[in-house]
Amino acid sequence: MNSQEPLNQQEVQGFAALAARLAENVNTVVLGKPQVVRLAFTALFAQGHVLLEDVPGVGKTTLARAIAATVQGQWRRIQFTPDLLPSDVSGVTIFNQATRGFEFHPGPVFANIVIADEINRASPKTQSALLEVMEERTVTVDGVRHPVPQPFLVVATQNPVEMDGTYRLPEAQLDRFLVKLSVGYPDESVEVEVLRGATVRSPEALAAVTDTATVGEMVRMARRVHIAEPLYAYAVRLAAATRTHPQVRVGVSPRGVIALTRAACAYALIDGRGWIMPEDLKTLTEPVFAHRLLLTPDAQVRGVTAADVLRQAVASVPVPLPSGQPAPAHP
Repeated sequence: MNSQEPLNQQEVQGFAALAARLAENVNTVVLGKPQVVRLAFTALFAQGHVLLEDVPGVGKTTLARAIAATVQGQWRRIQFTPDLLPSDVSGVTIFNQATRGFEFHPGPVFANIVIADEINRASPKTQSALLEVMEERTVTVDGVRHPVPQPFLVVATQNPVEMDGTYRLPEAQLDRFLVKLSVGYPDESVEVEVLRGATVRSPEALAAVTDTATVGEMVRMARRVHIAEPLYAYAVRLAAATRTHPQVRVGVSPRGVIALTRAACAYALIDGRGWIMPEDLKTLTEPVFAHRLLLTPDAQVRGVTAADVLRQAVASVPVPLPSGQPAPAHP
């Protein structure tokens, strides 16, 4: 992943400056959630996808639309409902009477940024149609492959699974998302500010900061971030700690470890560094790992959360020092 020519300081500073401008632009619409915005851009630069789970009305869709407007990308919104068909997502082949041939009519998934609103309200078959293109970045219809535009980011929103009329995403499909985030309720001062500007703080009012070609270059730069050899082992040990935890039924897979290192590369570059640190990996364990864990029934009954397990797992893994010697684990 990082075998290319390392980044020079000018490239790193240019990336960080542009990433800061992108985040600042989105933060004018999504108030009081700078870390959520940063993690969303981390996913974009790491070629991953974002799952936003929260109650209705806290700005999940607004965040996705603001990112689309900021990077001047083509975007489409899919409102998932129980009667939505897979072809409504991916597209369909139609016979053209004039040309006497079949033509492919692309679905809304053919965009740089796809907002999949309330993904857990669609049937599992329709969910799979979206999750397939997320992984392959192509759509196959009638045996013909159709690539989606690049860069390609899916921002899926879902209401908590306890709500009526939802279809829970299985673990194998959750694993397709790089990060799972929660916007959360705003602070009182922020909510007052939202009310004051409710009529003007719209994603449509945002001016584009850059274009998709530049974002594509930023994605390529993120692949060149340096990862020291001990940090590869550290990432693997963090995942292994979840697999052996007594309250975990299914731990983080190797794909989850790859996702962690990819996200850490983009996260470090946004911070103005051409290399990752152990702190990057530790910070990202919850958004990258939490939705990949399956807790034991006993842990669920006791009210243990994936975040609780991850804090214990991270504390149990020695942090590698610059010399390569691991530091002692926290008690």
